[in-house]
Amino acid sequence: MNINEILERGQTLGIAALEEMSKGDMIRAIQLAEGSNDCFGNLCRFDCLEFDCCWREDCRTVKPG
Repeated sequence: MNINEILERGQTLGIAALEEMSKGDMIRAIQLAEGSNDCFGNLCRFDCLEFDCCWREDCRTVKPG
């Protein structure tokens, strides 16, 4: 998901000050707003079993944001 799509999704959820956040912080804020764990980019990301997560591809990179 590109940064504009992330911003749009966050704005739809009413998250304030998205432009001031890093990509990872934006995604974690979105995860919390959607009722999920704010796990994006955490140390356990390579053991994650959430195969249908929309963030999975970005999360599992070496430097997820």
